Amino acid sequence: MTCAGVLLTGGASRRMATDKASIRWRGETLAARAARVLAVACDPVIEVGSAASELRCVREDPPGSGPLAALLAGARALGSQGAVVLLACDLPFVEPPIISLLADWPGRQTVIPTVDGRLQYACARYGPDALERAEIAFAAGERSLRCAGDGDRDELSEAQWRAVGPANTFADVDTPADLRRLGLS
Repeated sequence: MTCAGVLLTGGASRRMATDKASIRWRGETLAARAARVLAVACDPVIEVGSAASELRCVREDPPGSGPLAALLAGARALGSQGAVVLLACDLPFVEPPIISLLADWPGRQTVIPTVDGRLQYACARYGPDALERAEIAFAAGERSLRCAGDGDRDELSEAQWRAVGPANTFADVDTPADLRRLGLS
């Protein structure tokens, strides 16, 4: 399956006290890294947020309205009729094999990895039905990315995604303490 990719770089980064997308690690910003990782398995790829990568960038409407609005803005801008792989830039340990696993997953159109029983909505594949449900929910006032994952989906167990990625794959960086704990500073 060929999937489009949506990179999230928006957000206020209040707890980080600096723009997470511009944090440098291993010679590149988190946004540039995530864009590169997405582009391995997805085509086309678009950024939604702060124009922190070299990808074509759009903004969610209204700006700052969260990851659900950003996912929908990206899917709309791509004109995607198929599945979309979403990746937030604050997941620095997501590598191309994880994105390929999501893009090529043979099951349902929507597939979301789990960690300790928690769905990882910010790195998942959303099918057309999920995007349509999310559009309706957003128009009704819903702002949580979780609504895009409701309904018919596959959940990737840790055993399934750990076959191609390390245990820290879905560790996110939200605070300066996270940067230190994860060895990114």
